[in-house]
Amino acid sequence: MTELPLIGEAVAGAPDARSLAGAKIGVITFPGTLDDRDAARAVQLAGGTPVSLWHADTSLGDVDAVIIPGGFSYGDYLRAGAIARFAPLMSKVIDAANSDARLPVLGICNGFQILTESHLLPGSMIKNDHLKFMCRDQVLRVENSRTDWTLDYAEGQEITVPLKNQDGQYIADDKTLDALEAEGRVVFRYVGFNPNGSRRDIAGISNAAGNVVGLMPHPEHAVEQGFGPQSLDGIGGTDTDGLGFFTSVLNKIVGGAK
Repeated sequence: MTELPLIGEAVAGAPDARSLAGAKIGVITFPGTLDDRDAARAVQLAGGTPVSLWHADTSLGDVDAVIIPGGFSYGDYLRAGAIARFAPLMSKVIDAANSDARLPVLGICNGFQILTESHLLPGSMIKNDHLKFMCRDQVLRVENSRTDWTLDYAEGQEITVPLKNQDGQYIADDKTLDALEAEGRVVFRYVGFNPNGSRRDIAGISNAAGNVVGLMPHPEHAVEQGFGPQSLDGIGGTDTDGLGFFTSVLNKIVGGAK
């Protein structure tokens, strides 16, 4: 098996890998977080430097972006993400994401739930419509390749990444859904099968500025050859379809990609 190349080798026109290593991506851990180490490894494989952050921290330090990973923060007590939203570090994330600097923030699964609870993203997440935990490889279509986290994808591209959730049904009123569609803020849509009943097959959305993105599937589990999902029935891509999230934000930070 060949070693996965760093972004500087894998992406045409990418900045030098040594420069990318200077980009620091914070990964927040809450009580009940499961995928923080996977997210940190994805950052490292992409060429960046992961920085561990604790939910009770009162400063983000000098990180250039933040990932809120998946899991079951506080056991999903009350609602998924409802308690984590009030963690001390989340107030810093909210301020930084809404500042003129527009800190890039990615929420994956439980992280997406926390972003909606924090009102960094609109709508809400509720129980899957079939009321069961769902775990499968899921095909997604990239609807917006202009966010800080999707620059290395093409609009209309179909990718395959793992999905695992029980509170994955994205809901919002029709006015909000219409606005998301009109403003191009639906970033990912489920293809072939809607695993949780999300409105309009929405798998991920962004804020208006494009620096905050949330999605239910797990791109951090599709970043290494031989350890990710293969294409499903000839649809979608490869073991490393999720790597583009992490290379995108690194290119944005280091290269100033627009």
